[in-house]
Amino acid sequence: MPENPVACPDCDLLQHVPLPPPRGKALCCRCGKVLATNKPGANERTLSLAIGAAIVFVIANAFPLMGLSAAGREVDTTIIGGAWAMWQEGHQMTAALVGLCAVVAPAGHIGITIVVLIVARRHRPAPFWVGELLHWAELAREWAMTEVMMLGILVALLKIADLATVVIGVGIFATGALIALITAIAINFDPEEIWTQVQWSSGGTPVFVNSSQTIDYQEAAK
Repeated sequence: MPENPVACPDCDLLQHVPLPPPRGKALCCRCGKVLATNKPGANERTLSLAIGAAIVFVIANAFPLMGLSAAGREVDTTIIGGAWAMWQEGHQMTAALVGLCAVVAPAGHIGITIVVLIVARRHRPAPFWVGELLHWAELAREWAMTEVMMLGILVALLKIADLATVVIGVGIFATGALIALITAIAINFDPEEIWTQVQWSSGGTPVFVNSSQTIDYQEAAK
């Protein structure tokens, strides 16, 4: 068995994964699955995007998504306000899911990503708990469903447009920007770079082992 093996997620072949050249990829020698990429400056860009997403997240939750005006009455709501209203009306399960997927999970994903990137940038090797935070960041990302909430809002707008005057709030634009930033974070983030810096409790650090017999290189399109 090779030292420091990496299992291909598609075919389970254990193999060495060397560090690819800049803008290159390391491919599984059996099935061609991309096992590692080298995107120069990827995590620096990700940190900037994550900080921007944190700012937009605050705006999206502090300002109303939309308002309704009918019969001389006006009402507006925020994401958290909508979840609280559902809770008070007896839909506790739905309110909890909205709060989790639209507020807690996105906040956790963005916050953990910022912490991981800052710590990995300032400490080499990075503390072992950074690796644990990477797992939590991935879990939070899977539960963050801001785009699903936005789709629901758009459907609701179409249905009530004929019944009341809809006033689009700042929050809905901020939510749209947040969705775009979270997508950009997912595209740019390079967790493999973080993993190679983590100092585990055993005292070791994961390393890439050069082995041209097990990995093919492919220059990525610029």
